[in-house]
Amino acid sequence: MIYLFLYPLHETFSFFNIFRYITFRTIYAGLTAFLICFLLGPWGIKKLKQIQIKQFIREEGPQSHQLKAGTPTIGGLLILFSIVTSTLLWADLTNRYILILIFTAVTFGLIGFADDYFKQAKKKNNGLSAKGKFLLQTFVGILIGILIWFTPDFSSKITFPFLKNFTPDLGILYIPFAAFVIVGASNAVNLTDGLDGLAIGPVIIIGATFMLFSYVTGHVNIAEYLHINYVSGCGEATVFCGALAGAGLGFLWFNTYPAQIFMGDTGSLSLGALIGVIAVITKQEFMLVILGGLFVVEALSVIIQVGFFKISKGKRFFRMAPLHHHFELKGLSEPKIIVRFWIISIILALISISALKLR
Repeated sequence: MIYLFLYPLHETFSFFNIFRYITFRTIYAGLTAFLICFLLGPWGIKKLKQIQIKQFIREEGPQSHQLKAGTPTIGGLLILFSIVTSTLLWADLTNRYILILIFTAVTFGLIGFADDYFKQAKKKNNGLSAKGKFLLQTFVGILIGILIWFTPDFSSKITFPFLKNFTPDLGILYIPFAAFVIVGASNAVNLTDGLDGLAIGPVIIIGATFMLFSYVTGHVNIAEYLHINYVSGCGEATVFCGALAGAGLGFLWFNTYPAQIFMGDTGSLSLGALIGVIAVITKQEFMLVILGGLFVVEALSVIIQVGFFKISKGKRFFRMAPLHHHFELKGLSEPKIIVRFWIISIILALISISALKLR
């Protein structure tokens, strides 16, 4: 709204010309989202405690986690409010990709909220059924895929890291492919959200990295120089990525070990979906496997554990899945696991950035 109201004034006052620059608006979108989350955090935590919205710990998890029972949850509402409010203030709301990203935040946020709500109602760590939640995610994911596919000038070609000339065109099959990326990312982040700050740290790193990807993909000259697909209008997603990273930093202030608040499925499902949608918009669908490698490994550890358990008739491949619980049971402290996983995420981000040139 700030952009739509103030930028037109540049014809009278040249100072307002600064609002046309994506980089300027991205910085302030990030700062605004951070401040909203940071300033509302104490009030939100207090309010959640008053209405007794608290975390329920699954009995089969590590016993040390029982100490976390009663910590306020559904903090994802705070993250999403910060992201959406900041985006409404600083982004060009006539941009189709911005509207799709806001739609993603709201819809997947509602799915996560419904899951969290039923957990509170049952007073157990199980809300929506796994099948019901997956069907809702898939339906919304396909809907988002359709919206992206019908965006004018959007290409249904897919790109691969380090490969310049291999860009197969999926045609209408791009819609289920996009849905797969979105739903997969959503669930991968959800599975990773098991330790204080473990999920939000990589989300911040990925959001910051996608600021770069969004900007270069939406800049025709830079995209041509780097031999990547140019996506008209994609540059505006840079502002949204700034808000995503800023809100994540604001939430991490309270979510860092020992956490004062958890994001819940309201946060993890929506943040994962947003990462997936940004990957689709920027044509970095397969790059997400590298950039979000930590989330991929966490999700794979669950798949391997379940598969191995069935094949071996009761034996376990890991001590516990997802992977971070395996390391907990091996004796590593929670803060050490968290920081090491963050380090891995930073390294993966650097490798992903290098792939822009190594083609």
